[in-house]
Amino acid sequence: MRQQMKIIGWVGAGALAGALTTVSLQTVARGNMAPLPLEELQQLAAVFSMVKSDYVEPVDEKKLITEAISGMVSSLDPHSQYFDKKSFKEFSEGTSGKFVGVGIEISQEDGLIKIVSPIEGSPADRAGLKTNDLITKIDDTAVKGLSLNEAVKRMRGEPKTKVVLTVFRKDESRTFPVTIIREEIKTQSVKAKVVEPGYGWIRVTQFQERTVEDFAKKLEEMVQQEKTLKGLVLDLRNDPGGLLDAAVALSAAFLPENVAVVSTNGQLEESKFVYKASPQFWRRSPSNDPIAKLTQATNGILKKVPLIVLVNEGSASASEIVAGALQDHKRATLMGNQTFGKGSVQTVRQLGPETALKITTARYYTPNGRSIQAKGIVPDVMLDETENGNVFAALRTREADLEKHLSNGKEAEKKDPEREKAREEALKKLEEESKKPLSERRLPEFGSDKDFQLQQALNQLKGLPVKASTTLAERKVEKKED
Repeated sequence: MRQQMKIIGWVGAGALAGALTTVSLQTVARGNMAPLPLEELQQLAAVFSMVKSDYVEPVDEKKLITEAISGMVSSLDPHSQYFDKKSFKEFSEGTSGKFVGVGIEISQEDGLIKIVSPIEGSPADRAGLKTNDLITKIDDTAVKGLSLNEAVKRMRGEPKTKVVLTVFRKDESRTFPVTIIREEIKTQSVKAKVVEPGYGWIRVTQFQERTVEDFAKKLEEMVQQEKTLKGLVLDLRNDPGGLLDAAVALSAAFLPENVAVVSTNGQLEESKFVYKASPQFWRRSPSNDPIAKLTQATNGILKKVPLIVLVNEGSASASEIVAGALQDHKRATLMGNQTFGKGSVQTVRQLGPETALKITTARYYTPNGRSIQAKGIVPDVMLDETENGNVFAALRTREADLEKHLSNGKEAEKKDPEREKAREEALKKLEEESKKPLSERRLPEFGSDKDFQLQQALNQLKGLPVKASTTLAERKVEKKED
């Protein structure tokens, strides 16, 4: 039996926010290098020499090489990428669920940074920052005019360094400074609660290193709290993905042992692999198997409890793996909107201590052999975002909308005039909505009693009528001509 190839999923960052990257981290390059095209490499060297000697002003050699590598890789597809020192550090932080900062979940409101929630036990939490507080300045820099990413970068930094946040608290009508010492923060990617007697809701926002452990802990607590669990809603909406072994583990919590969860196929022999609902595919040490402990602690109830999975256009890659596996094995009813369609595998190979190359090496497939790439997972029951329909769903970017996206290997994307018409109508509606107060524009929070899709999922579990969408339809693809 050949050695298992360990593939781990990572979150893509930057312009492709929300598009998941599934990767294998390998610290050494493969020994069998492909033959080098000497003539083309001589041409590249000649261009480098000309730029170095003839350009109007001196250029940095290292920057030239870095840009050349970046251009070569980025021309392949939207998910292949060269990581320099800075971007590789950010990439690694995104997958670990750890970063150095103040510890707040944030959004933007009227050009200011709004605190959605301080992370429990974080420096911001200990400093007394509250939900709905507005950050107006970070050190001496006004927040107005900064993007969300720029604000995040200013609040992050080295451990034990300080940052001064100027905070406006609406309900007290006062502005005050707060000095916070940065430290390593561990993010929470799992939320759970009993929404009604007998019915639970568990949301996974991203698949990180701690996700499986947190998922198992929260489900165990839920089952202990609700002895007779009649149904469960697994919420994967807007989950961009993350670690593949975490996705396999979460799928296995609900599936029979050793069934296929996902397979990969590419040019490399090591990329042809089937991942199953078996501990060897996610367990990081013999003594650390949260899924086995969860199954034992709950007497296997999760293998048979009625299950709904909520997905939408923001559900990508690792979350599509979970949804596809549970759908193919008929273990859950999928409800919501057609998913993002990120079905390719990227392999990350370190080029040095602080640089790496992320390159697409395979496509992945559901247990029934379906390619998700550029198509996504189609729910069993289509749901609108709200009782009044889909407000802006047509405007969301999918894999098939990305320039140079990989085809799914079997079919080509079909132009959908109805979707283009829906986008035009959504743009007009967006313009109208932008004139309203922000409180009237925001969609209800996931998991709240005003969450329309969650209410429909609960109705499905109870056998009550479900208000399915009358306008949404599968985005079709057509077979390529030979």
